[in-house]
Amino acid sequence: MISALALCILFALDSAVALGPAPVNLRTAANYAILSKSGVSTVPPSVITGSIGTSPIAATGLTGFSLTVDPTGQFSTSAQVVGELFAASYSAPTPSILTVAIGDMGTAFTDATGRVSPNFSNLANGAIGGLVLTPGLYKWTSSVTVGNDVTISGAATDTWIFQVAGTLTVVAGKKMVLAGGALAGNIVWVVTGSVSVAAGAHIEGVVLGKTSISLLTGATANSRLLSQTSVALQKATVNN
Repeated sequence: MISALALCILFALDSAVALGPAPVNLRTAANYAILSKSGVSTVPPSVITGSIGTSPIAATGLTGFSLTVDPTGQFSTSAQVVGELFAASYSAPTPSILTVAIGDMGTAFTDATGRVSPNFSNLANGAIGGLVLTPGLYKWTSSVTVGNDVTISGAATDTWIFQVAGTLTVVAGKKMVLAGGALAGNIVWVVTGSVSVAAGAHIEGVVLGKTSISLLTGATANSRLLSQTSVALQKATVNN
C-alpha cells in the first residue's frame, strides 16, 4: 500500500510537470521590451519598462521619444523609457549586438511558426473573445480577433504558442487575462499579419510579428513586442 507521504510526493511531482509546447528560445532578443527592424514611434506620453532596439535603421527611426544620447554614444535615454534605447547608428559595440538580436528574433519567429501538430486548429474561427485558453499549440490559418475578454489559464510552468497566419486584433477596451499562475513570458503570439491593440485594450505574452505592431491610445501590453517591421505606440504602456 502506498503511504500518504508517497502519494503527496507523487502528486507534487505530477503537478510540477509543465503542460504545453517546448518554450520558444528568444536568445538575445529577450534583452528588449521592444525590438524592430524599421523603427519605433511613440505619441507621448507612453511608458515602456525595458530596453528598446532597432536595426538596421538608424536612431532617426526612434521618433517621439525626445532622446538624450549617452556620452558613450552607445545608447540613448528617454523620460518615457525605464531602460535604454539602442539603434544601429550608435557607437560600437551596439550595431553588432543589435545585428545578433535581430537575427535571434528571426530565428524565434521561424521556430514558433514551424511548430507542427497543433492541439487546437482554427479555434472558434479566430473569434476567441470569451474563451478560456489552456496550455498548448494553437494554429489559425486566418486572422484572430479578441472581441471580448479572453482568459489564458494554466500554471506558472505551462506554455502557449498561438500561430496566427493573418492579423491579430484586440478590440478597444478588451483584455487578455491570466489565470491559475500563468506567466506572460511563457505565452508567444507569432503573427504573420499586423498586430493591433486598440484603445484601452490589453495584451499578454511575447509578440513575434512578421509585420507591424500597434498599440493605440491607452493600450497596455504585459509582453515583449518583437517586430520585423515597425512598432507604433500611442500613449501606451509596455511592461516586459
